[in-house]
Amino acid sequence: MTLNFNALDSVPRLLIEAKLKPLQGERFQPTGFADLDAAQYTLHDGTPMLLVESAQSVANRMELACWDETQEELIESLQGLPYIKVMQDGDTVLTNSILEAHRINSEYIMKSKGKDSDFKKVFSEEISYAKDLPVNWKIFHAGLLKYDPNCLIHGCFLEKIGGRLRITRSLSGFIEAKNICLAESGGVKNNHVQPDLKEGKGNVPYPRTEFTAKSIKAYFNVDLALIRSYRLGDGATNLLIALALFKIQRFLSTGLRLRTACDLCVEGDLDVKLDGYALPSEEELLEACRVGIAACKAHFADPAITEVKWEKK
Repeated sequence: MTLNFNALDSVPRLLIEAKLKPLQGERFQPTGFADLDAAQYTLHDGTPMLLVESAQSVANRMELACWDETQEELIESLQGLPYIKVMQDGDTVLTNSILEAHRINSEYIMKSKGKDSDFKKVFSEEISYAKDLPVNWKIFHAGLLKYDPNCLIHGCFLEKIGGRLRITRSLSGFIEAKNICLAESGGVKNNHVQPDLKEGKGNVPYPRTEFTAKSIKAYFNVDLALIRSYRLGDGATNLLIALALFKIQRFLSTGLRLRTACDLCVEGDLDVKLDGYALPSEEELLEACRVGIAACKAHFADPAITEVKWEKK
């Protein structure tokens, strides 16, 4: 099936909502933060709210939608999409730009060594970056498309080259719960060898706080205006849109086991905030991605997987 990208031409942002519920029971465990624990807050009308999953965490989970952890490569339908692989000690794979938190700004990429793998120098020259000149954004965006298009979806900050080289996320999301109540429980950490061991090393009881909620909802925002502003042509623009929408669908179908005590599922149909537009299925979006990858091959690195070498100090 060919997707109708024309329906999105005049839309600045595509907003999508999904109703969620615990897969089993009523309780769930939200994300926690250092020195804060669960992020509870109150609306202006007094409604108790809870941040179940932050924008940062949802972004990380959607990034992994394209990755096959068993095969340690892109899922089969997306092979041909460029990314950077970091090698160490000959043929040992260390990491790659899809898995790294800072994508191609990872120190394993920007500080790679070797005559043919000084990626920082190569990329700086390709985008014609100079500290005393304006940034050529069109060339910069084309460079990101060449080496890892995911940078144009999830954002990047290439401060190791220059502090101006920043791309905000064109795809974002978060999960929050409304009208929450505490569900207090506890447990015991058992030491079956020496249960009376002192200094907290024996049997130790502990409290546990979970939550229930009247509703849980996931929110997604695809910044179509930002994607179009990259000026990469229709083929690349459509690929980025299809890839962003696929990441949403894949996250909702396979990525909602957020923690041991937070396993969620989608309840009902997705709510797309655009009259007459239904979000395509995973299969339709994957096909659109395959078409887009083929259409953009001339703009990608050759080979698509760029290998760099990281040397231990």
